[in-house]
Amino acid sequence: MPKAGIIYNDLKPMACSVAEELHNQLRTAGWEVCMATGVGGILGYSSPQSPVCHTPMDKLAPPGFDDQMAFAIVLGGDGTVLAAFRQVAPQGIPLLTVNTGHMGFLTETYVNQLPSVLEQVMAEEYVIEERSMLSVQILRDERVWWEALCLNEMVLHREPLTSMCHFEVQIGHHAPVDIAADGIIVSTPTGSTAYSLSAGGPVLTPEVPVLQLLPICPHSLASRALVFADTEQLSIFPATPNSMVMVVDGNGGCYVIPEDKIKVKRSPYSARFIRLQAPEFFRVLREKLGWGLPHIAKPTSVELP
Repeated sequence: MPKAGIIYNDLKPMACSVAEELHNQLRTAGWEVCMATGVGGILGYSSPQSPVCHTPMDKLAPPGFDDQMAFAIVLGGDGTVLAAFRQVAPQGIPLLTVNTGHMGFLTETYVNQLPSVLEQVMAEEYVIEERSMLSVQILRDERVWWEALCLNEMVLHREPLTSMCHFEVQIGHHAPVDIAADGIIVSTPTGSTAYSLSAGGPVLTPEVPVLQLLPICPHSLASRALVFADTEQLSIFPATPNSMVMVVDGNGGCYVIPEDKIKVKRSPYSARFIRLQAPEFFRVLREKLGWGLPHIAKPTSVELP
């Protein structure tokens, strides 16, 4: 019996009702179905008194979600999609992403299209797009203190009301550099359209094998976005006496003290998106973010040259 999974945002009534309908449709079609909420992929926040709040990145899969699963369907917005990939990427499970949220930049289809889409997916009439993910680790006394898997970005920033942060950053075996800023972002190409874009970074197409380092509000004209090969590991050494906060995919994080070392590299796991047709990144960029739209409306009554 083939096996499928459903991951849904249980805080959204629509996602809950659609999840139940999908469960019944798949069971009727002869599929074994495993269901889970996206809560298992939410990292939670630590505090100075309880700094460790994580599960090893390859131990987040819900019960029944394994490498024998043909596909899983995730119902929610972009946050649910990000959480779902943290849960299933280590098992290599491809995800059909269904938008029940707002923008849905990462989602492939909508609820009203599900009846025909489900038939298409069960018949394996789709392509899989693989996108790179980040492995983020905080080392303290040479042991892993905290780790997470992320699809968009890692952000290391100051706490509210504290002063500017200083970092020593080393890419691969290259000479380290000093950065003074409110924080730094390390993003994948997928994350280049998220926080990194808002902070002034460039848009990277998903298939480019690179990572991006971006200072947040740097205190130097020389500190600007840097794009580098994703075969290089990034090491960050805090050079500030105050503690800082690590945030992954805008979701959860860990306190970082000056004695810590942060390691960021491309993960061996990839996010596997089910695409109902060949991926067209520029179309999504135009529809969701308005890229390439004319900045001046051209009246139809005027004959243009």
